[in-house]
Amino acid sequence: MIVITFLGTVSGIPTKERMHPAICIEYFGKKKYTFLFDCGEGTQLQLMKAGISFMDVDAVFITHWHADHFAGLLPLIATMNLEKRKRKLLVYGPEAEKFTKLILSLGYFGTRFKVIPVDVNFEGDVINRIYSSKDFDIFSIPVCHTVPAVAYAIKEKDKWSIDVEALKMLGLKRGAWLKRLKKYGEAKYKGRIVRIEEVATLRKGLKIVYTGDTKPCDNVLKISTDADVLIHDGTFLEEELTEDKAHADVKKAAEIAKKAGVKWLVLTHISRRYRDVSILEEEAKKVFPNTKVACDLMRIILKKDEIIFETPR
Repeated sequence: MIVITFLGTVSGIPTKERMHPAICIEYFGKKKYTFLFDCGEGTQLQLMKAGISFMDVDAVFITHWHADHFAGLLPLIATMNLEKRKRKLLVYGPEAEKFTKLILSLGYFGTRFKVIPVDVNFEGDVINRIYSSKDFDIFSIPVCHTVPAVAYAIKEKDKWSIDVEALKMLGLKRGAWLKRLKKYGEAKYKGRIVRIEEVATLRKGLKIVYTGDTKPCDNVLKISTDADVLIHDGTFLEEELTEDKAHADVKKAAEIAKKAGVKWLVLTHISRRYRDVSILEEEAKKVFPNTKVACDLMRIILKKDEIIFETPR
């Protein structure tokens, strides 16, 4: 299961209803992982409201170094330090080493734990794997903004599920040989070679993409292909407003979602000019019906066969 919590969904200047950009993604497997994607002002307060411990955060993935996307990082690290954190914190992003060092140099405080910056490539059109675990990988790709910027994708690994009925029909029994079958794709059973396709079905892993700030571009389309959830910059309603700002209007974001074959499009980074966001959602739905506009503290729960949207009351 994967849970996405939108901590902040505004563009540029916060409002009473919307805080600066930050998304928490929690992966629930044999081991639980907690990641922040962007860390705008007020992120730690929003984590508290969402009931998520900031001490659980394993890594922070910054899309770009505009203040509304990273200004919550300094107070977050300071609080972790006051709470006596010991384990390391990874900070990913374009030019992460440069900016993380600058942030840590501000003020009279040190850290009891290691803050490790990881530079992410922000040029070209290659999808880069930047984080890997037994259950999932995290990828990045450069996007089109006014400063070095990237989009991120978290992709659960595909898994084979053994079909018990298929085993019975072929006269096969469960045993240690099935581990070898899953690992190598084929295995011997009483002198017979069994291929995994004969007795198992492949379950595609869940995939979530977060674009950060960007114009619609080929790189976003590339990394978003077949995503379960595409979280896209939806700053403006009108295309002409995005020309010199390197952001997306909602229709163009919807076109990307349609071309990429995603299941759901969620628009975020909403300009404060739109008090009634239903107009944004309605316009996007004309192109891609499975669209929602995010709000602060909205959650998306992704399970094997369902996606649940929970809006705060």
